[in-house]
Amino acid sequence: MGVIYSGNEAHYRTFHEPKFNQYIEKLIYHPEFLNTDLSDLDVLIVPSQLNGDLLIKSALKIRQFANNGGTVVAFGPQPWEWIPNQNWEQRETNFWWWLEKDAKSGLVLAAPEHPLFKNYLTLADCTWHQHGVFWPSENAEILVASEDGAAFMYEEKVENGGRWIVTTLDPDYHFGSYFMPATERFLEGFFPYLAFGK
Repeated sequence: MGVIYSGNEAHYRTFHEPKFNQYIEKLIYHPEFLNTDLSDLDVLIVPSQLNGDLLIKSALKIRQFANNGGTVVAFGPQPWEWIPNQNWEQRETNFWWWLEKDAKSGLVLAAPEHPLFKNYLTLADCTWHQHGVFWPSENAEILVASEDGAAFMYEEKVENGGRWIVTTLDPDYHFGSYFMPATERFLEGFFPYLAFGK
């Protein structure tokens, strides 16, 4: 598993945390990404808070990784146009929804039988705030949805065994910034899923 790495404080803490770092074979400093060999990796994590210009320049190489059979994980928020078939819709972020009377996150577990949720995560582990939604292609499986059927997290498989796991969620930023307890639970389940679950 490889991670494109910005070197910012949140990324440093998250991806050097021993319980997560044990799954990471390669931290790839983003300015060096285009010159880095990915052939020894099966998973590539594209975290939130990357430099947008560098990310767009990296897009073709990331797509080729998926087309060659790799799994690409994209955390949000970020400029989404580099991801194929994502159909992003910006929505207002409510950071304080949980303080409202009869608070509802607006999230729905759309694929409870998916291995990610059968063995690794619950809806509560995926629940903090959202930055928008996707309307992905019909080939995608929506994993976590809004009440109107849009995707907060989806998986799309491509030829040659590759796949995309794309989410608006930003656990790398929040765990690395020492707030949002759900994000730690998310990463505690998500890293083992990427390593062992299919």
